[in-house]
Amino acid sequence: MNSIMKPQCNIQDIPDLCRIEDTPREDMQEVCMEMTHSVYPHDKIYGDFCSIQEYVNAPPEKVYEYLAETSNFLEWTFSLRDMEYNEQEDLYKFTDAIGGETKCFCRTVVNPEAMTVDYHCAWDQEKQLWMIYLMRVIPAELVFGKPGSVVLWTNCCHPFYKNNPHPELAPDDRKVWVGDMWPMFYAGHTIELQNLKKILEYRHAQDAQEA
Repeated sequence: MNSIMKPQCNIQDIPDLCRIEDTPREDMQEVCMEMTHSVYPHDKIYGDFCSIQEYVNAPPEKVYEYLAETSNFLEWTFSLRDMEYNEQEDLYKFTDAIGGETKCFCRTVVNPEAMTVDYHCAWDQEKQLWMIYLMRVIPAELVFGKPGSVVLWTNCCHPFYKNNPHPELAPDDRKVWVGDMWPMFYAGHTIELQNLKKILEYRHAQDAQEA
């Protein structure tokens, strides 16, 4: 998992991805706001949990392997870029461009048998990784009776989303805290999960053609 994998193809070849390189932050916010008002109710937005799910037409083992490789954040997330990896601490550091020059730290905890991938993250510091992204891959054959995968993704609203525990570490010009965006987590994560789906299905289709 810790080796840095090169993309299997040019990410620009995959149509309709929503990434910060071609979708300005302001446009992303407008899309999220539209989804927020039309997709789910108020109590889901401001509740303690944010859970989403999606079917992916690709083998579950391949989906799990892709998620378990943290460096793939550079492809499917909206704004995590400029990756560094500290092998000694098994810790990744990204720039979260949605927060300007904000640093986002991540340690990935995986269980191959259960096909779970948990991203333990935090903005600004790496001492307490309190932003936990819980993901599980399920063989679609088990739940839908067809090939492919189901991806489940849940976040819990840690108290630090409401109160930045280390305001002194924020970049000087940053005007937003990650918790300010909690009302749009459902929409934003749904867009990223669609990125994940498109990338994996595109590459699975390519592999099938080459076989």
